Amino acid sequence: MKYLVIFILLPIISIAQKAEKWLTVTNGSVLFEKQNFRGEFVNAEDTDLPTVFVNPDRKFQEMDGFGFTLTGGSAMLIDQLSAKARKELLQHLFGNGEQDVSINFLRVSVGASDLDDHVFSYQESEGGPFSLAEDEKHLIPVLKDILKIQPKLKLMASPWSPPAWMKTNDNSKGGSLKPEYFEAYAQYLITYLQEMQKRGIDIEYLTIQNEPLHPGNNPSLLMYAYDQAKFIRENLGPALAKTNLKTKLLVYDHNADRPDYPLTIYADTAAAKYVYGAAFHLYGGRTEAIGDVKEAYPEKAIFFTEQWIGAPGNLKGDLVWHVETLMMDAVKNGCKTVLQWNLAADAKQEPHTPGGCTACLGALTIDGQKISKNPAYYIVAHASKIVPSGSVRIASNETMSLRTVAYQRPDGKIAILILNLAEQPIDFQIRIGDKVLKDTLPGGGYSSYLVG
Repeated sequence: MKYLVIFILLPIISIAQKAEKWLTVTNGSVLFEKQNFRGEFVNAEDTDLPTVFVNPDRKFQEMDGFGFTLTGGSAMLIDQLSAKARKELLQHLFGNGEQDVSINFLRVSVGASDLDDHVFSYQESEGGPFSLAEDEKHLIPVLKDILKIQPKLKLMASPWSPPAWMKTNDNSKGGSLKPEYFEAYAQYLITYLQEMQKRGIDIEYLTIQNEPLHPGNNPSLLMYAYDQAKFIRENLGPALAKTNLKTKLLVYDHNADRPDYPLTIYADTAAAKYVYGAAFHLYGGRTEAIGDVKEAYPEKAIFFTEQWIGAPGNLKGDLVWHVETLMMDAVKNGCKTVLQWNLAADAKQEPHTPGGCTACLGALTIDGQKISKNPAYYIVAHASKIVPSGSVRIASNETMSLRTVAYQRPDGKIAILILNLAEQPIDFQIRIGDKVLKDTLPGGGYSSYLVG
């Protein structure tokens, strides 16, 4: 007798039966605390509870990470801590221990940003020596110590301005790059990357110009899209290709209200072949515009690289807006990173350059030897703690007042961020496959779940 054997292949969802949970509540009653939480997944049953469905079979972009800009001022303040406090702080921020938050991505400036204590470049005169001496004071030593703790840290560099002598106004603020110095500036940027590499610091991404349509900062540069395309096409792209550097070029690095800027460069195929992706801020525009750029050129990556919080900060308003808009919406529109601006400032929101930001609240306030945590710290920590580089965003829904985003990590575990927009607590469940986890999230609650 013969038998017909039919195999039915069902998707295999590998999840453990328990979850860990971290919680912040926007009224400040709980601030990124690991919960005594026996989160057990059980077989799903019919229920009226709002359900967060997480589907690991629907995969989207691979994530590079979550973090901050390590400005020159941030590095200076960290470097001025006592040896013990400095070591403990860096371990907490970048380590992988139980009490650490595992930041895995940093942005640094090429030369001074507006949150350095003075303006500088690496080559102050034409034909003069190229020197990283200013970065050697604080930034490079701090970075080296961070890399000892987190050797897989990803780094992005962004210039605020070329040296003043390369510019139409001979000034650090505003002006444009003189066409006759396009080639010299390309070599300047490559020399920076090579000199950092010699010091054991590999820059994975380089944006061409921070906020190229905002020449009012100090330092800053006005660079229109057609000039950026020309610079990449004729100078920086070919010059970088001749090196052994693996640094990837990112265009734009400014607000989502001008998606035409990266689209203009992408349309220039001779320039676009050198470009890995585009970077965005959100001081103008909407996250959907970022998604439109990704949809138009799906082969190009998208990064979210900067958003500030104004002093003195407001935990409820800042956390809700940044989590909902950036940690969730920007990511769901394709972003591989979410970076806050900036890591640290002192109690007076210093240092900054003359004409630089006077109200930029750091994720940390470092007042002498006293360190306090501000909204941006909690916004990022919930993600960086449980979503390492290489994690892949997976599908998750929204239900009732709950906003969500979910990831599958390289180790197979599932990380879920949930924000309760309501003032009242909500009983709900998380469902993965045929298993559910029931929980209650307080009003204004922001929680991280690690399943596995």
